[in-house]
Amino acid sequence: MNNSAKMHWGRILIGGFLAELSVIAVVIPVLLLFGQRAVAYAALSGSLVMCFLFALWVGRRIDSLLVLHGILVGVVATVLYVALTRGRPEPPAYLVAHVLKILGGAAGGFFAERRRKALSGATTDVA
Repeated sequence: MNNSAKMHWGRILIGGFLAELSVIAVVIPVLLLFGQRAVAYAALSGSLVMCFLFALWVGRRIDSLLVLHGILVGVVATVLYVALTRGRPEPPAYLVAHVLKILGGAAGGFFAERRRKALSGATTDVA
């Protein structure tokens, strides 16, 4: 495997950890301010958005496989949550949130890849 196709596991683990930490940081104040019913909405949107943002962050310093890196950010965030809850049964909304983490990570990787291609195309056109 050449250097450009290598997996950046450190960035993936840090991105997934920070994404899950960010979701928790959003959900706890929502729970305290608005109650349990609002938590599902915050968890769903926070899962998608935070994994998207941290997949973008992971993609800033890597050259290839950005979508895969983003998916793995979502997987790491999901595994961390399941570990924190010790695999206890969850409401259906939380299961959807786990899927949204992976989709958000994939979308973040996709947009990071598009941004990289656009920037490399812009420098090629100028030269």
